[in-house]
Amino acid sequence: MWWGGRGQSFNIAPQKEEPEMGPSGPQSVQGSGMPEPRNPQLGSCLASGCLPGEQILAWAPGVRKGLEPELPGTLICTNLRVTFQPYGWQRHQETPLSSDYDFALVNIGQLEAVSSLSRVQLHRPGSLLKFIPEEILIHGRDFRLLRVGFEAGGLEPQAFQVTMAIAQARAQSSQTQQYSGIALSKTGQSSGSRKSPIPLLETSEDWETERKKQGAKGWRVSLVNERFDVATSLPRYFWVPNRTLDSEVRRAFGHFHQGRGPRLSWHHPGGSDLLRCGGFYTASDPNKEDIRAVESMLQAGHSDVVLVDTMDELPSLADVQLAHLRLRALCLPDSSVSEDKWLSALEGTRWLDYVRSCLRKASDISVLVTSRVRSVVLQERGDRDFNGLLSSLVQLLSAPEARTLLGFQSLVQREWVAAGHPFLTRFGVTGVGEKAPVFLLFLDCVWQLLQQFPAEFEFSEFFLVALHDSVRVPDTLTFLRDNPWERGKQSRQFNSYTQVYTPGYSHPPDGNSINAQLSVWDWDLRYSKEQILQFHNPGYDPEHCQDSWLPRQQPSFMVPGPPSSVWLFSRGALTALNQLCPWRDSPSLLAVSSRWLPRPAISSESLADQEWGLPSHWGACPLPAGLLLPGYLGPQIRLWRRCYLRGRPEVQMGLSAPTITGLQDELSCLQELLKKWTPRISPEDHSNKRDPNPILSQFC
Repeated sequence: MWWGGRGQSFNIAPQKEEPEMGPSGPQSVQGSGMPEPRNPQLGSCLASGCLPGEQILAWAPGVRKGLEPELPGTLICTNLRVTFQPYGWQRHQETPLSSDYDFALVNIGQLEAVSSLSRVQLHRPGSLLKFIPEEILIHGRDFRLLRVGFEAGGLEPQAFQVTMAIAQARAQSSQTQQYSGIALSKTGQSSGSRKSPIPLLETSEDWETERKKQGAKGWRVSLVNERFDVATSLPRYFWVPNRTLDSEVRRAFGHFHQGRGPRLSWHHPGGSDLLRCGGFYTASDPNKEDIRAVESMLQAGHSDVVLVDTMDELPSLADVQLAHLRLRALCLPDSSVSEDKWLSALEGTRWLDYVRSCLRKASDISVLVTSRVRSVVLQERGDRDFNGLLSSLVQLLSAPEARTLLGFQSLVQREWVAAGHPFLTRFGVTGVGEKAPVFLLFLDCVWQLLQQFPAEFEFSEFFLVALHDSVRVPDTLTFLRDNPWERGKQSRQFNSYTQVYTPGYSHPPDGNSINAQLSVWDWDLRYSKEQILQFHNPGYDPEHCQDSWLPRQQPSFMVPGPPSSVWLFSRGALTALNQLCPWRDSPSLLAVSSRWLPRPAISSESLADQEWGLPSHWGACPLPAGLLLPGYLGPQIRLWRRCYLRGRPEVQMGLSAPTITGLQDELSCLQELLKKWTPRISPEDHSNKRDPNPILSQFC
């Protein structure tokens, strides 16, 4: 087989000899305590580096099970990942990383060693393994499963050593400094020879281009946070109203939690604006000028303003984390839940309930944005989790261009990466802070939309799975840091906490210096050309995405609201407010948690029906073109089988093929089966026949 870094490869043959033993046990690699590989090619690879800073700790020949046919190869543990290399498989120079065979150490959720007489989980580096494993199971946090069996014949010590090496390396990976990503120079490319597939929004030019693309004429790019001295969790640049001075922005943002004041998230072509901000810092004492600046930014030139309580009726971060842990435990191949209780156990995880809640709220906000020319403000205390989720879903529901492959990647880069979603903390890599896979909850919501509107999205389910699996890969900084300031510091754009820029290696960076690190959007480093082709949805209708799908000048379908109307959207209804800010003399509902507000009577009409019919002086409007209103009741929300049940190959069989040719072959196969079975089963027998697999029948 082949193993090596970029631009080099080494042939590895299965070895039959045991590692050399010293007086105190196996010789270690550079003091790591791991056995040193005896294979000369592995040693050469270790010396040259498979990836920057990577060291091979242990290896053993084995057979990957759970696949048809089973694959013989070599299981290798490094200080960054566990990889299984099939014999004869070559790691191509164009894709130095593998999406099929690599498991990042931070992605390993559970490690099990199995023999004919025992089965044990290895949780800590000090865990004792008192038998030679015949098989190990590596359960990924991304629901993948790596199952490798070891053969007898003098190789038992290597199987033992590689198992213990994985346990120790996995524990150490959570205690040491996180991997800093792969620089372009390390992959054989210069920063000038490789361009990111999408704008990374690290320069003011990127933000200005995106502003013009959205047609947001009433907004400008603010440079007030260029040195991150307003908020390190915010991007260097963002959009503020044209008439608001940067000095006013700086003062106004100081009255919001973590300095995350109101700024434009998306401009609707019909005239509405979607904003996001943190919670009001009610303990502050702003003067009249600051209050006017805050109100001006929230109104954004509109007379109709709706403040949305983002967290109302949505799960807490702890709820999301617990639901995800329960879902992962349920989807394990060896889950203790019986088949007849599996569906009730799935309901008990609450994961699908949380998906349903997010889609429902995003659908309501989409109606608010599209039904009137207004300012809609998403307000979450931290402004770094569910604001990004709802803002992204609203744009997917309302803007066809966001449903293209490039448009969706740009959306994630802007609303999640650049906006400062704390990926590192939420995925538990740092070991501190509140864990909650909010981004994975968002991807599940997107998958639900893809199932309900398959012709509206240019990207496929395989792309969503690839993005789902990329949150824990150790090769880019996209999901390995909590905010743009940390990514910029790691990439040496600056190196002091006071945000003072320092010269780079080749030339001094200006205010718009480009990050030379790779991003998650460089798919060709982990996926082959054939795999990337599967990212495209063969059923996508390009006619659904046109640049002129809605008029940008003098929109006729959106009706201005009544003068100076201020609303709070909470618990599915609009409540009139007397003021925007909580610092006025009169009490404000915004200063009171919406959970203490009385819940209005639930109408049989949807918010869309209410919005387009009430009040009468607003006028009635037809459903705007391009707007998607998803279903979120009962069976309309389904389990993402291809992602969550990947450890169960028998469940994966029969899922839709990724290409037109594959779909044709699958259709032909089903037609042949239908011809064979139709004469043998009468309609009465078919109606009385019980499905032998209730899991498959519920989620087909």
